[in-house]
Amino acid sequence: MRQSNIKRITNETSIEVEINLDGSGKTEIDTGIGFLNHMLTLFGFHGGFDLKIKCIGDLEVDSHHTAEDIGITLGQAFKEAIGDKKGVNRYGTMLLPMDEALARVVVDISGRPYLVYLLDFNRAMIKDISTEDFKEFFKGFVNNSLTTLHIELLYGENDHHKIEGIFKGFGRALKSASRITSSTLQSTKGNL
Repeated sequence: MRQSNIKRITNETSIEVEINLDGSGKTEIDTGIGFLNHMLTLFGFHGGFDLKIKCIGDLEVDSHHTAEDIGITLGQAFKEAIGDKKGVNRYGTMLLPMDEALARVVVDISGRPYLVYLLDFNRAMIKDISTEDFKEFFKGFVNNSLTTLHIELLYGENDHHKIEGIFKGFGRALKSASRITSSTLQSTKGNL
């Protein structure tokens, strides 16, 4: 069973994440930030992951700690759920249109954390979350899942559409990369 349950408690956030990589896209998301709930619901659905996230964060300060710490905890849960990586496809790519926006997301379950993030916004906030906190979410995920992730918005105008395309593409690319496609480890090194 490729699933995990991770709890992370700091002075800034209290988070529990449950993930089943072989689920059907059922989600229960409560981050305290409506727009982030929406994005994580899209990620779980398009990834085909059963995903539960409960976060109590210091939203009286701002959205930063909540977004970053959810990325960290989700990354830890993904790493645990993927296990020894034997047989996983390893690579995933998605070119995803969201109305006028076009997002490209590419992932490698490599054991080496690296983030390329080429995305600009027209405004500083989307409802209750700072747009700069999306990068912090993805950095937290990459550093704790030990994956390489390239995110690029090729073009777009509406900030909601831009980040929605990214999260849908992230789910689809990670689904492809984590899919079991063989009985061997996809590395000539013999280790990922």
